[in-house]
Amino acid sequence: MSDPLKVIIACGGTGGHLFPGIAVAQELKSRGHEVLLLISEKEVDAQASEKYSDLRFETVNAIAKPPTFSLKMVSFLWRLRNTIKHCGSIIDREKADVVLGMGGFTSFPPVYAGAKKGLRTYVHDSNAIPGRSNRMTAKRCTAVLVGIEEAAEFLPDSTVILTGTPVREEMEKLPTRTEGCQALGLDPEKKTLLVMGGSQGAQHLNDVVAQGSEGTAWQVLHLAGQADFDRLTAQVGDRPNYQVLAFCDQMAAAYAASDFCVARSGASSLTELSHVGLPALLIPYPHAADDHQTANAVVYERAQAAVLMKQEDLDADTIREMLRDLDTEIILKMSQAMKSLSEPEAASQIATVIEG
Repeated sequence: MSDPLKVIIACGGTGGHLFPGIAVAQELKSRGHEVLLLISEKEVDAQASEKYSDLRFETVNAIAKPPTFSLKMVSFLWRLRNTIKHCGSIIDREKADVVLGMGGFTSFPPVYAGAKKGLRTYVHDSNAIPGRSNRMTAKRCTAVLVGIEEAAEFLPDSTVILTGTPVREEMEKLPTRTEGCQALGLDPEKKTLLVMGGSQGAQHLNDVVAQGSEGTAWQVLHLAGQADFDRLTAQVGDRPNYQVLAFCDQMAAAYAASDFCVARSGASSLTELSHVGLPALLIPYPHAADDHQTANAVVYERAQAAVLMKQEDLDADTIREMLRDLDTEIILKMSQAMKSLSEPEAASQIATVIEG
């Protein structure tokens, strides 16, 4: 083992950045290193980090970059300058050795501050097409770590290391199907459809699944997101075998209980689906930057682990027909293909890179 390091991991903004950062922190801590996780001030970060009382978290005032010619750029640049100064003071206070950004708008300020102080700095990108903020952050990094091999071609001026995208410790050993169903109030004798609409404009997806699954033999566990929870709950009413949750803090149980998934194709969700071998119908978020969710989904469709469908083509009949046609043999074949895309040692590989 290398000498103990003090590592700062910037990983807030979305669960897709937070949970992989937590996975790396858990791995580094198990190796005897000291870790501080920097998260945003968004409610999703506070909510998701609550259960990890063994890890240290601190918030930073980071915001996403507005369009370059927007009037908001002046206030953005002022806040960015202050956040970089704040991150620099945290780095000094912690006597940090390494800064790792897990992507998104929370990563740039601490990585920039760390690079200015001469520290080793890294950023991880889990998408097939790296985000714009990550491409900007990459210019300040010792190396860029990627979750999908296809991302390397978009980073021609950086040292790129393929590591995969980490998953949290609780995903390493799932409960049994029966245990998962019991934890979530589901019937272990029924096939379960897991729906993960995400937080970015999933109302149409939520509506279509609710309509298309009605009258089928499937039970549904629907993670609607906080913004659409009340509306969808009212729409579903007291329909049997249909559970609507705003947020699920028992994702290991949810995956264990499920046979198939309808989801967006954010990289973190895909990483967890591949890790647990849960096949899916993928509906990319149509307004994602650079349409990166479609690029992610193509990787999984090519492997025959998932079906890719544009949101504009999705309707209730599609869901109804899919649930009717999904038999055990199809699910098993897709599950095996999904599992083949997993990189179970991702957190370990990233920790090894950080150790130098």
